[in-house]
Amino acid sequence: MSTSDQVGDAAAVTGQPIVGHGPLRQLSKNTLGTLGAILVMVVIASAVFAPLIVTYDPIRIMVGPRLAPPSMDFLLGTDQMGRDTFSRIIMGGRIPLLVALVSLGSSLATGLFLGLVAAFGPRWLDNLLLLLFDTIRSFPAIIFALAVIALMGPSLASVIVVISITSMPIYARVVRTQAQALRSSQYIEAERSMGASTARILAVHVLPNAIGPLFILVSMDVPAVIAVEAGLSFLGMGVRPPTPDWGAIVSDGYSYIHKSPWPVIAGGIPIVIATLGFTFLGEALRDLLDPKIRKDL
Repeated sequence: MSTSDQVGDAAAVTGQPIVGHGPLRQLSKNTLGTLGAILVMVVIASAVFAPLIVTYDPIRIMVGPRLAPPSMDFLLGTDQMGRDTFSRIIMGGRIPLLVALVSLGSSLATGLFLGLVAAFGPRWLDNLLLLLFDTIRSFPAIIFALAVIALMGPSLASVIVVISITSMPIYARVVRTQAQALRSSQYIEAERSMGASTARILAVHVLPNAIGPLFILVSMDVPAVIAVEAGLSFLGMGVRPPTPDWGAIVSDGYSYIHKSPWPVIAGGIPIVIATLGFTFLGEALRDLLDPKIRKDL
């Protein structure tokens, strides 16, 4: 069973919210989860406070010697134009986190809405939305990304549109599965017999059960979003130069790797750290919020 299926079915076990007692305390007991949370906080803090951390202007050419190795003056060396790699890495972290926040936030909101509509709407609408979800998921992500970028041109907006559209069906299907399982439960029928409106049922009973699994999926999708954004920037289809970006830094360094490997190494380190951090945190949240695998129950 995939992670999406596992967390998608977890909340349908009971009709109560799945958030356990003392979530922070439970998270602190998970070593990898604690490590993931620390790495995530480091990545986010470095992006938020980037202007206070950088030592040089990240787009200024010839700050130092070209392709210099790490030193006290340049902690991660310099690139082929003499720009400080450390400053570019720190400022470059803002782009993937912005893409993840906007794209996953929009796909989460859209998927939540469409999933509830599919579960509580008429049967024909449910079938139509399922056809839409399957159609979107049938396209290979990379081919779809190349098609959208060819139409819109390489830009940050194109990357956000691609990720938002391709991620939405996953969230919508998870919400639909949970909502349909709850829709026929006895306590929901009791609520209806007492005159509760559909809006109240969705707000009080369905959404609390849907939010937890969706947060797990989002936290585990962040590394994939970062990889997609970095990959598109590596291919020259993401942000435009001279904007610092992790994928662009790796791409520039790859062209001169025979002279110096440091730009490639420096550009790959934050991608690895962010991937490990969000993956460990997502796994810990799954253990914490999924009643099937909670170790304290």
